[in-house]
Amino acid sequence: MPRLHILILNGPNLNMLGTREPEVYGDVTLPQLITELKDNFQDVLIEDFQSNDEGALIEVLHDYGMRCDGVVFNPGGYAHTSVAIRDAVASIKAPVIEVHISNIHAREEFRNISIVGGACKGVISGLGNRGYSIAVEYLISL
Repeated sequence: MPRLHILILNGPNLNMLGTREPEVYGDVTLPQLITELKDNFQDVLIEDFQSNDEGALIEVLHDYGMRCDGVVFNPGGYAHTSVAIRDAVASIKAPVIEVHISNIHAREEFRNISIVGGACKGVISGLGNRGYSIAVEYLISL
């Protein structure tokens, strides 16, 4: 049986996990987070990509979104600003689960609305890094 193929996609500033505002985002780095996901879901082919560039995120969504089984996507600040990324999510066949480490509803008012989230299968917010695992578990269940 072929392995489930899931992309973990991270947007701007998530390369700074572990050092950026640890009181909000914790002290786990992005490579540590990806390693933990791969260790915990060994029966799933997990690939990952991070970019601070909106265009690069859209290109990866177009590519992987048409050939993988699901996407776990933390669009970072683009969640609140990017109609282009929302349109990219809406244009692909793979289900997308949007993840935010912090609770976007408990932060600044401009973070309370996710433009991207409306095109996603679901949104997980405020559960820390555990949100990524929950999203993978959900995609496995589909």
